[in-house]
Amino acid sequence: MAEIELKTAPADFRFPTTNQSRHCFTRYIEFHRCVAAKGEESGDCEKFAKYYRSLCPGEWVERWNEQRENGTFPGPL
Repeated sequence: MAEIELKTAPADFRFPTTNQSRHCFTRYIEFHRCVAAKGEESGDCEKFAKYYRSLCPGEWVERWNEQRENGTFPGPL
């Protein structure tokens, strides 16, 4: 059986406190900006996807995805 390696986003000097909400939101935005710039087929964006998926609660991601689809997402994409 293959061994599973678990990782989370690396430390980021922009987010020095223990509250990682802003870190999560920023990584989510970075991923979607990367996809917009390089296309969904680009593997360059995968690290951002891993980061936000490890930091953000699933409920937040679902809500943000719905907001992006409806054009009501509050962040700069």
